[in-house]
This record gives sequence, C-alpha cells and structure tokens, in this order.
Amino acid sequence: MASSGFSWTLPDHPKLPKGKTVALVVLDGWGEANADKYNCIHVAQTPVMDLLKNGAPERWRLVKAHGTAVGLPSEDDMGNSEVGHNALGAGRIFAQGAKLVDLALASGKIYDGEGFNYIKECFDKGTLHLIGLLSDGGVHSRLDQVQLLLKGASERGAKRIRVHILTDGRDVLDGSSVGFVETLESDLSQLRDKGIDARIASGGGRMYVTMDRYENDWDVVKRGWDAQVLGEAPYKFQNAVEAVKTLRAETKANDQYLPPFVIVDESGKSVGPVVDGDAVVTFNFRADRMVMLAKALEYADFDKFDRVRVPKIRYAGMLQYDGELKLPSHYLVSPPEIERTSGEYLVKNGVRTFACSETVKFGHVTFFWNGNRSGYFDETKEEYVEIPSDIGITFNVKPNMKALEIAEKARDAILSGKFDQVRVNLPNGDMVGHTGDIEATVVACKAADEAVKIILDAIEQVGGIYLVTADHGNAEDMVKRNKSGQPLLDKNGGIQILTSHTLQPVPVAIGGPGLHPGVKFRSDIQTPGLANVAATVMNFHGFEAPADYEPTLIEVVDN
Repeated sequence: MASSGFSWTLPDHPKLPKGKTVALVVLDGWGEANADKYNCIHVAQTPVMDLLKNGAPERWRLVKAHGTAVGLPSEDDMGNSEVGHNALGAGRIFAQGAKLVDLALASGKIYDGEGFNYIKECFDKGTLHLIGLLSDGGVHSRLDQVQLLLKGASERGAKRIRVHILTDGRDVLDGSSVGFVETLESDLSQLRDKGIDARIASGGGRMYVTMDRYENDWDVVKRGWDAQVLGEAPYKFQNAVEAVKTLRAETKANDQYLPPFVIVDESGKSVGPVVDGDAVVTFNFRADRMVMLAKALEYADFDKFDRVRVPKIRYAGMLQYDGELKLPSHYLVSPPEIERTSGEYLVKNGVRTFACSETVKFGHVTFFWNGNRSGYFDETKEEYVEIPSDIGITFNVKPNMKALEIAEKARDAILSGKFDQVRVNLPNGDMVGHTGDIEATVVACKAADEAVKIILDAIEQVGGIYLVTADHGNAEDMVKRNKSGQPLLDKNGGIQILTSHTLQPVPVAIGGPGLHPGVKFRSDIQTPGLANVAATVMNFHGFEAPADYEPTLIEVVDN
C-alpha cells in the first residue's frame, strides 16, 4: 500500500517537455531471432519495422521478455502476454504465476490459506479432484507443482484423489504426454501403497477438451465437463497410459487434440465422476484457458451448455483467474498485488489515455497493463475500445485479424487531439504464430507492420513520439531446434513446427518528430527488460518515474 507520505504527483523531467502525444504499440509475439526461413518476421515484408531497426540503430534496442525479467522463476520460462503486459504497465517486476505458486508450495503457505482450508472440508467424506494441463511447459501449469500438491493434500487428510489430465503438445513437444502420464501414474501408485485411493479419472487434449479461452468455443469446455464431472466420454479405458497411446495411434490426433476419454473399472463404470460433497481444484496457474471451466464449476445460473448434473462441490483455482469477476471466489495462491501502475500515475497527472485492441488481447492493454485491475482509473480521462475478434475460425484463416481496424482507431485517437497517450496491442504475430501455419504467420507479420505504419504516420502529423515494442517472442521462430540451433525433424523427415512462445528478446524502437534530439538509449543498464519501458514512457510524457520503478531506458545528452 502507499505509505502515509505518499504522493501521486510525478516530478517533472528536467529536460523533456510535457504535452507530446505518445503512441505506445505492442506487437504481440514479435521477438528478435536469427534470420532464416522459419523466422516469419524476417520472411515477411515488414518495411516499417525494418526501417526502425536499420534506419536509426541508436533508437532501436532489445530487451528481455522472459524469465526473471517478467517475474517468472527461471531463464527457461518463456514469457507470455499476461506477465509481459503486467511488467510493461507496472514498471517493476513482480513474482508471477508459476513463481507465486512455487513460493507458496515451498513455504507451505498454500496449505494455510483460505482456499486450501475451504476444499479440505471435503477430504473426510468426499473426493479431491485435480483438473489441469499435465506438462512441464511452465506456461499454464507444471508437473512438479501437481506432484507437490498431491503429496501435500494426501498428507493433510485427502483420502480419495482423482486427477483429470489435459495433454499438452503445444508448449512442449508433441508426444511427450505419454511420459508425463507415466510419471503421474508412478506417483499415484505410491500414494495407493500408502492406502490413499488415488487414480487418473479422465483426460483429453488441451485444444479439444476444456482449455478454450475468450468464450471462443464452449463445446471444448462441454467435452471436458462430460468426461470430468459426468464421467462420460466416447472412449473408455482402464489405464491412462494405454488411453493416450491408443488414441494417438488410432485417431491420428496429436497431444493437443486428443479426444476425451474416461477411465473405467472392470465393470465399465467411470472411476471418478464429480459428485455432491467433492472438492475440485483446477491446478493451472495461468488464467486464460481456465476461466470458462471456472464459470461452469462456479456459476449457479450458467447457460453456455447443458451441464446435465451440477454437483454441490467446493471449488478452488490454483490462482484467482479473473480479478474483475472474482473468479473463482476461492483460490489456493493469492495474486501479486500490483499497485501504483504507470497507467494510474499518468492519469492522475493529467495524461489522457486511449487504449485499444481486439478481443483476444484487449484485456492485455487494459486489465493486465493496469496491474490486474478492471475498469477506468478516471473515466473522464480514459477511453478503452475493444474490436470484436473473428470467432468460429482459427486465426490462420484470416491472419490479418483486426490489425487495420485497431490502427485506424489509434490513428483517429491521435489525430483527434483528445489524448496524450494512445496504446494498442497488435495480436497477429502471436495468435497466428500459435497455429503453427508458417505462411499465414508471414501474412500476419506483414499486416502488423502495415498497422504500425498507419499509427506512426499519425504521430508524424501531430509532432508526437512513438515507442514500439513487444510482450514476448513467437513469430520469429516457428521451428523446434536442437541444442546447436538446427531444426528438429520428425520421423518422416519433416520439420517439427514450434507453436509456443520463445525465449527471445524483443525490440524497443523510439522516435517521432516530438522526440528530443538528444534522447538516446542508455548503455549502463545490465539486462534491461519489459519493466524498464514504463519509466521510459513516463519520460516521454515529461515526467520522472517513481524511485522504485525499473530505470528508464533513455538518457538525454546535450548536443
């Protein structure tokens, strides 16, 4: 919390004036990697971004967007849009997602919290159900956390445990699910040796079962509900390893798209439906692909599909997945409390702000930017515009997405003279990159570049300043690689497509006619990251950042 001597008033910057219009452009999934045919940004026609990089090299640099730079536990943790926008907006680094959960598990604090005590009420007579992504990808969940949670819950009175697995193949290699299931089965077997009735109860691939997001396709969630809660699925097996191996072979589905299955006993009866008096924990720490299931588990008046049977349960998320909806109302680990974000400071210092994206990333330039907080700080000084994303198709079908519409809204906001900051997210590189379609991702990068041009042209007209950056990598490397950086091949000799984010740094480009000619990037910051952007933007608005913010990327030298 702000201390008693606290003031929202920002000090003036000694050399940079106020009153310039600042455009802040976040290219989603736009990292910097070696130029080859799997780097869609390199392959695409991106004359605007090329010019920013090569035309004024002293005003272009790279920053870290993964690992500890965005509050994640290790340098092996790829960044994501949520933690990226938290860092961009907060100007400081907060323990995030996996790291928060790691700290709570390591300290045992997770078991003392309200959420665990809430579900623990069911341990005596009911079953504890764990639902989530079984993977060590570290983007949505991590296997070692599930293992610790199983151990901790069983030591604290859980007598009957059922795990409902979702196979990955998106953030980790396709086919790796078999090994993860074998590891889990081994752990459950050890629990059974201790007299705890612990088993896998159901499963399915993450993109086909349960883990939809942004209310794109409720059928995905329904397939999960039927298997996990009702114990009904088109495929029945007595063993989960056999289930995954057989479904991969017979349906030719990859891990992401395995059809739903349930585990049954000798008589063909499901071993783990959810019933009255049970507890359910969704163990993913990342929010976006758990929110829809959370609604189905928590809301009494739910109408997205017929739940058939709604058991009276105690439900908790690993984290709270939506701070605005307070969903779920119970959770095992509390979120980082991010206060005094740059957005709030600037609005309180009179900076009129416009933020815009399409549905899939609108929350990132608003909610996540503002420290996991919904709504306006001051609606007289802010306007947030959401452009509806395409629905019912995968994003590679229309890779231009809404880049043009976002750019036109930004242009109009800049030219209107009503706003001091115009902030947008262009989702193309990330959303199309996730489909694994290289040709479409090339088109997506070109579309994003064209959108940047429209925004920078408007900044040129009003004598403003721009800062163009990204939240994490994706489109710059679309192939899995071995340790020496060579593309990995599958058993048929084809390349293994990379659909995930990357560990690559992202660009920060600055410029515009309003930028003081003496501004240049500093060379004295050891490893700058996304959190250094906030102080930089505050400087462009004529202010110094608060003392505890990560330092600005720029200095002003007298010519």
